[in-house]
Amino acid sequence: MTQPDKTAEIEIRTLIDAWTDAVRRHDYAGVLAHHDQDIVMFDVPPPLQSRGLDEYRKTWDLFFRYHKPADAFDVEEIAITAGNDVAFAVAMMRCGPPDATFQFRLTIGLRKVDGAWRITHEHHSVPATD
Repeated sequence: MTQPDKTAEIEIRTLIDAWTDAVRRHDYAGVLAHHDQDIVMFDVPPPLQSRGLDEYRKTWDLFFRYHKPADAFDVEEIAITAGNDVAFAVAMMRCGPPDATFQFRLTIGLRKVDGAWRITHEHHSVPATD
C-alpha cells in the first residue's frame, strides 16, 4: 500500500469516528458535516432511499426519536479501501442500549472534493431472517 493510501485511510477513519460521535450526541451538524449535498442513502426503515442532504437529514429525525444519547452507535469492525479520490468503507456496527443491542452493516462511498473526503453514498442493512 502506498503512503497516500494510508493517509487517506486515516483521514476516512477519523471522519467516520467524528460521524459516529455526532450520532451518539444527536448533533445534526456533526452528522451532516462530511456528507455531500447529493448523497444517496439506502436505509433499513422507510424511506428505503433518500436523495440529497435534506432528505438524508430527515432520516435522523426518526432515528433520534428512538435512540438515546447514552446508547451505542459504534463501529465494531471496519475495512477501508482508498484511492486518490474515491474510497469506500465497510463496517459492522452496534446500535442501541447495552441490553438490546442491534447490529447492522454499513457501507460508505466517498469522493475527494476540493481536497476533503465527502460521503456520497451510505447504505445500512441487516441480514435477512428467512
